[in-house]
Amino acid sequence: MSQEPWGTTSQPAAPDPVLPPPSWADATVARASAVIGGPWGRRAANGSRWVTPLRVILLLAGLTLILAYVQKSPCANGDWTGNKQYTHVCYSDVIPLWSAERLDVGNVPYRDNAVEYPVLVGGFMWLTSGLTEAAHQVLGSVSSVELFGALTCLLLAGCALAVVAGTVGAAGRRPYDAAIFALSPLLVFHAFSNWDLLAMAFASSALWAWARQRPVAAGVLIGLGTAAKLYPIFLLVPIVILAIRTGRYRQACWCTVSAVVAWLAVNVPISWAYFDGWKEFYTFSDSRSAEASTIWYMGHYLATVGLGGGSPTDWTPPGWAVAFLLLVALAIVVMLGIGAPTRPRIGQLAFLAVLAFLLTTKVWSPQYSLWLVPLVALARPRWRLNLLWQFSEIAVWIMTLLLLLGYIDTARSINYGWLMLVLLIRDGFLLALAGLVVYEMWNPNADVVRASGLDDPAGGVYDGAPDALRLVRRRG
Repeated sequence: MSQEPWGTTSQPAAPDPVLPPPSWADATVARASAVIGGPWGRRAANGSRWVTPLRVILLLAGLTLILAYVQKSPCANGDWTGNKQYTHVCYSDVIPLWSAERLDVGNVPYRDNAVEYPVLVGGFMWLTSGLTEAAHQVLGSVSSVELFGALTCLLLAGCALAVVAGTVGAAGRRPYDAAIFALSPLLVFHAFSNWDLLAMAFASSALWAWARQRPVAAGVLIGLGTAAKLYPIFLLVPIVILAIRTGRYRQACWCTVSAVVAWLAVNVPISWAYFDGWKEFYTFSDSRSAEASTIWYMGHYLATVGLGGGSPTDWTPPGWAVAFLLLVALAIVVMLGIGAPTRPRIGQLAFLAVLAFLLTTKVWSPQYSLWLVPLVALARPRWRLNLLWQFSEIAVWIMTLLLLLGYIDTARSINYGWLMLVLLIRDGFLLALAGLVVYEMWNPNADVVRASGLDDPAGGVYDGAPDALRLVRRRG
């Protein structure tokens, strides 16, 4: 049956049966389920008219998001005397930017002041500030900054539920894989640290649209996601790789063109009307110094201070060097994707592409790691190593706050080297995850998705497609 660019078909396909939940198939989850009475029951696993996998996972995500809000609540009133934002591990960019972006006095982002975020995040902030003003008229006893923070959390929680729904849709007959995101400990700490969940909602919805064979919708969502954070643009990398592998270029072209048009549609009007405010994100990103969590900062530290010293001075790596290293990392992903004996799954390549960006960027804010959680749920839906990596990310966050608080200094014989050690452990877990993903690309029998009888649930037109190009011969 021929597909239109939007992927519509003349008759909807009957839904496929859902495969068993993780408590039946994953040893780590099975052991953990003993806390709540054992593995998921047969009737619950099969679902009912009202109890569906999506609703169950949305409920789990809702509980996680409540914990996330409670975790940030000590900082909600903006009174951060005594460095409460560090001692209570509740720091969030949302609270200080209420006044720093002059939203508290009614300024419009980009028009009245430059904003260091892409346009959809600026629009999100402006929308929330308008809702805050309206809510403050009713709830005058609650401070504006508290209302702004609460409304931001509420809207971002909606975005998180969209991430869950998109991941469930992209997982196909394995919807419970999305529980890796819904129950993520990293989500508890970083759901409301910044506005990343907005871009994540677009990215996960784009993967769902692609899985449903709607390349134009997927492209529009990728373009909108890129207008909120940069990383969704890297979802085009697996789409292009698999177009080369299968020879199915038309859908990839529709998706790419749609992404560019959508990005231009929301950026051109703002840049035309308020160019100085609009360009701040790009000039700020170009001039920004390397963050402590990046390989650039770690390399500069070792070269200038060494393990026994304090903290190095700020350093801005050359833009060409950062771009070159990113291109090298993406080239490796492309070679792995094209050279694998069996066509890789789109989730595997998406995880590797976004990880390549994070490992080579000069700015790796702690909440950026949250981007990887729904992707790893599609790439390698196994829990043990995934949880170990996420707990290492939480350790990085706590160590970073200790550094900001001033507890890490040479007088106590504790310096940045300790944070670097935790960062290297974190990077080691991520590289181990990447290595296992690559191993499973080369050995599909080790891939739990393909071992369960599926090909590529998120693959869309690539699902079940034969290879048109392969650089390495299949073994056996």
